[in-house]
Amino acid sequence: MLKPAYIYIVSNTINGTVYIGVTSNLIKRIWEHKNNVVKGFTQQYALHNLVYFEMFTDISQAIAREKQLKHWNRLWKLKLINEANPQWRDLYEEITK
Repeated sequence: MLKPAYIYIVSNTINGTVYIGVTSNLIKRIWEHKNNVVKGFTQQYALHNLVYFEMFTDISQAIAREKQLKHWNRLWKLKLINEANPQWRDLYEEITK
């Protein structure tokens, strides 16, 4: 059985800076971002809010989607988030229920 995988987008504010990542454990990874365990870009810009994610049946699919999204221009990324999450709510609490 394949382990699920995720692409996710974290941000600091509506229409703010975004970071796209991939993980096999979404809850753990977002917790790490929220608690500044992840050093670098997300810590520097306080990208702690999970504003978008997609689930895949295996990591290779998630990695392919991550690469695709990272090549998109900023406006396309913002449109993707705005269509799925217009208020840019932090989805972390929803995934931890």
